[in-house]
Amino acid sequence: MTDQAVPATGPLVTGSEIARIAGVTRAAVSNWRRRYDDFPAPSGGAASSPLFALAEVQAWLEKQRKGQDVSVEVQVWQELRAAYGEDMVAGLADVAELLSKPHGRRPSGLRLPREAAARVGALAETEQPVDVVNALIERFADAVRRAGSDQVTSTRLARAVRHFAPPLPPGATVFDPACGIGLLLFSVAGQTGVLCRGQEADADCARLARLRAALSSLLDARVETGDSLRDDRWPDLRAELVVCDPPVGVTGWGREELLLDPRWELGTPSKAEGELAWLQHAYAHTAPGGHVVIALPASVAYRKAGRRIRAELVRRGILTQVVALPPGTASSHALPIHLWTLRRPGPTDSPPTTVRMVDLTANDPDAALEPRPEQTVDVPSISLLDDAVDLTPGSHLQAGHRDYPGEFTALRGDLNEQLRQLTALLPQLRPGAGAGSLDGATASVAELLRAGLVSYEGPEPVSASDQLDTDYLQGFLRSPSNTRRATSASGAYRMEAKGARIPQMAVEEQRRYGAAFRALTEFEETMRTVSGLSRRLADLARDGLSSGALAPED
Repeated sequence: MTDQAVPATGPLVTGSEIARIAGVTRAAVSNWRRRYDDFPAPSGGAASSPLFALAEVQAWLEKQRKGQDVSVEVQVWQELRAAYGEDMVAGLADVAELLSKPHGRRPSGLRLPREAAARVGALAETEQPVDVVNALIERFADAVRRAGSDQVTSTRLARAVRHFAPPLPPGATVFDPACGIGLLLFSVAGQTGVLCRGQEADADCARLARLRAALSSLLDARVETGDSLRDDRWPDLRAELVVCDPPVGVTGWGREELLLDPRWELGTPSKAEGELAWLQHAYAHTAPGGHVVIALPASVAYRKAGRRIRAELVRRGILTQVVALPPGTASSHALPIHLWTLRRPGPTDSPPTTVRMVDLTANDPDAALEPRPEQTVDVPSISLLDDAVDLTPGSHLQAGHRDYPGEFTALRGDLNEQLRQLTALLPQLRPGAGAGSLDGATASVAELLRAGLVSYEGPEPVSASDQLDTDYLQGFLRSPSNTRRATSASGAYRMEAKGARIPQMAVEEQRRYGAAFRALTEFEETMRTVSGLSRRLADLARDGLSSGALAPED
């Protein structure tokens, strides 16, 4: 036997398809190739995935008495491959269109060979038309997966999206803006009472998705044809769940013509961040309280160009979960991919304070998807908002195994010290005379500037004379009456000190007021520090209590 490829004019089959024809395992076919010198030589394909002439294989199986009758489904598949070549989606769509018509009526314009059409009709006599189409689609998806193409969503990825997507109420709408032939959309929404809505740029894929839905009595589906980013056919749709397995690594997604598009509410994606354009398109079609589950390359979680949009997702409480899936989940490569879950807040919702990180990259892609406790951590949102805004679950899982008791004790000690200082900073104030300090003799800052008593060394004036105390000056600049003068009719505050007025007091009295104003400024700064510490302490305590790292005292 030789492995030298010999061109063939008839249909070609893979080793897996030979195994189906013969009713044996793929390993048995491999053994035949090694043991029998007269086994047919490859007629195409690559060394790792050779293709064989169907007629030669059938003759060899018959000669060796190893074959069985080739099923009608296999014959249809081979005739489709011979007629359509790489354009198999069009062939599957033609089969679906033929089956969608009354028996015996052939739609015009079909490229489907008449022999194949006859066999499709024979299959439909013993099986439901939708089952015939789904069986052919399963063969197609398997062939695409082995070829390393991302033309269709893998069954593993569809299973993961279905697992992590929230439950849908009856009457809910599921939308997929890059639905392909509908594998992900119909897998997630395959239940009675759920509305399926989709859009796909490839006309044949969209046609196949529509026909597949039409053949199924369980699917209420509408699929539009067009580029979702450039030509949104669902501008008013707001769905309870949006799922998406978008194109990856595409730089020509239309950034230049879509710069001012209102969908970019989190920031305009760069040319290299087309995946974040798809994410925001999906979010724009989400109803209040609804969710987005989108598959993204792992690099989207940390690329520098996308950090502003990632920060907005976290800051606004939109991102709720990132799941790193096992290698091999996607059909086109063995690299891990992520599932991001977004939620559009409802009118009365409080934004979440944590993002759940799940790391399944060490798992088998066909294993259970429920994470173990050590594979999950709830990360405080404020911890993600650093310079990198890295949303890679693995890095946060490592950080999640930290010394909660020690950190809690240290933060609590810092907070107690800041609170002690806060109490000491608040100035002692006695009852005043009752009249406003600005009701008496005053001078404008413009007059003080002309007199050389103040100068500008920054945005605010400071004293340029020992006759004027700087803290006194700046304290009165922030008085309610001066603040009103600096506030425009639109409500915007602008520090315009020249028109502000300062009471005329002796310098000793100025210094007493200045010391009180200075203490209030330090008090406010310490309050901000206390506020930040309080948030960190509360987030840490809540995270520790929920994860079991901390427990309440008896």
